Amino acid sequence: MKRTSLGEFEELVLLITASLEGDAYGVTITQEIEKQSGRAVGFNTVHTTLQRLEEKGFIISKMGGASAERGGRRKRYFSLTSLGIKAIRQVKELREKIWKTLPSKFLGLAGKLN
Repeated sequence: MKRTSLGEFEELVLLITASLEGDAYGVTITQEIEKQSGRAVGFNTVHTTLQRLEEKGFIISKMGGASAERGGRRKRYFSLTSLGIKAIRQVKELREKIWKTLPSKFLGLAGKLN
């Protein structure tokens, strides 16, 4: 099985897209990243990452209907492909494997490391 390679921000965007199940578009993804991570993220950064993930085959997009509240513009909704699902499963497995190898002193409170 070939391993897929994701950058840290790509992984975050992919996970948030999966968590939004059907309501994942640029604005909601950006807002959820900011909410979950506590860091400010530019919409353009998210948009560029979504395009890259789509080019890699991890996500697909489809256009939603136009709405008056958006001035007649349509939203582009994103969802994971089977390759995207496989990628986040692999990342999860790898992280869990690495966490299990950490000495117990790293698993406690940060104050105990001193």
